[in-house]
Amino acid sequence: MTRRIVTFVGAVLATYVVAAVLASNSVISNVIAMGLPVDFGKRLEVIGHDILGMTTSYLPLIAVAFLLAFLVAGLIVRNRPTLRIAIYVLAGSIAVVCIHVGLKMAFDITPVAAARTTVGLSLQAMAGAFGGYLFARFATQ
Repeated sequence: MTRRIVTFVGAVLATYVVAAVLASNSVISNVIAMGLPVDFGKRLEVIGHDILGMTTSYLPLIAVAFLLAFLVAGLIVRNRPTLRIAIYVLAGSIAVVCIHVGLKMAFDITPVAAARTTVGLSLQAMAGAFGGYLFARFATQ
């Protein structure tokens, strides 16, 4: 039980950091596309600011979404144990997409600007898939 909790927290944190870094780089690439220079130091500063700045909003959303998604995935895995990793990868990806789509539909907001585009939303989904993989790989059955 403790291993699952630690693995869950690790998967949430890893997903959050990867999602924040991807979102930051998406915004930075838009700034560069406007012709403004962004050096490596500024890029790291922006990434650090985003990682710290979204902890009160995006991190809890990921935690709740993963909790729901992984509970459902766990029920499915009981019937299809050979698909364990694939199911959790899919659950993590769907959880992150549901955050963005759900908030957009319910409140007409996008919590992460990068997720307004198909590519940005796909990258956020990949961050969720990464978290799902970590959970499936390191949580015991």
